[in-house]
Amino acid sequence: MSNLENQGVDLDRSLSGYDYELPTELIAQNPAVPRDSSRLLVIDSLSTGVEKPALDYIFRDLVEILKPGDLLVMNNTKVIPARLYGRKSTGAEVEVLLLEERQHNCWLALVKPGKYFKPGTQIIFDGQKLAAGNELTATVVERDEATGGRLLQFDLPENVPLVQVLEKFGEIPLPPYINASSAADEQYQTVYAQEQGAIAAPTAGLHFTPELLQKLRDIGINQAFLTLHVGVGTFRPVEVEDVTTHQMHEEWIEVSNATVEKIKATKAAGGRIIAVGTTVVRALEGAAQSGDLQPYVGKVNLFIYPGYQWRVVQGLITNFHLPRSSLLMLVSALIGRERLLKIYEQAIASRYRFYSFGDAMLILPQATINAGDW
Repeated sequence: MSNLENQGVDLDRSLSGYDYELPTELIAQNPAVPRDSSRLLVIDSLSTGVEKPALDYIFRDLVEILKPGDLLVMNNTKVIPARLYGRKSTGAEVEVLLLEERQHNCWLALVKPGKYFKPGTQIIFDGQKLAAGNELTATVVERDEATGGRLLQFDLPENVPLVQVLEKFGEIPLPPYINASSAADEQYQTVYAQEQGAIAAPTAGLHFTPELLQKLRDIGINQAFLTLHVGVGTFRPVEVEDVTTHQMHEEWIEVSNATVEKIKATKAAGGRIIAVGTTVVRALEGAAQSGDLQPYVGKVNLFIYPGYQWRVVQGLITNFHLPRSSLLMLVSALIGRERLLKIYEQAIASRYRFYSFGDAMLILPQATINAGDW
């Protein structure tokens, strides 16, 4: 028992309870090639074990681990070239990270150096010229108090959405802990990415290849898709010691009627719902906050931590997450914080690769806190 526990602190609800030490060399800088050759740590029972609480596999072994009738639910969001470099009229250099579109061609963005960007400031972006021969410009509309960012109105014709020209001016933004990567842009997209709007990839899905997806379909493991545009909420650190007071940033989701029907049919037939990534968890559970899963289009800001009452998700494929992050808390809600940290200890000792380009773990339904209820 830790000193904090001796003092009566509930570590499930405390930021300090989600800390662990990770050797820097285990932060993956490049993805596995081929994608499905990454390692997979599988938690398949409630037993934590003293020495080995999880089993070692390769990701393509999913064809042997999952069962016919299971349903994989995946996030088909596509990462946009959201990092832009430009300059002010004075010539001062500017870096912009787009977060989300608030109105037509009006985007919330993080701007460096932020304190010098007052309403009315114009930013000129470098890159290839638009067809009309004009440079891409944006004007600061106002400051966003919640994020410390700025609302930028891009100067484009009414019929030209910003995402249509971003390829000419922006680049795919990798997380700051990936600082020595030679990965191509397409390696930071899932093979099923379709709906543009994310500023980061739903990384659990990066391990799938078209061939693996087809093999899974061939043996009766079904697939369904939803959209959650990964935004700043995924990366914004939890900064309060009492995690129950943390406010998640809103995220845009679309859970279609077809996906809802597939999930309900799978459960009725005795199949299992396996979420591919924490974004899928937040979308499905967010769409079920009325008590029953319903089609949903709009924003959610669901924060999941231990004690959460699960409504839809039964199993999870996920990467390894940063210490003190809301994602670590979400996974803890599924299998327990102490057990998760023991599993992370095993992963570190076994030299698994961590974070966005790293290896994966699979939590099967029989290994979850709710195992007896599925």
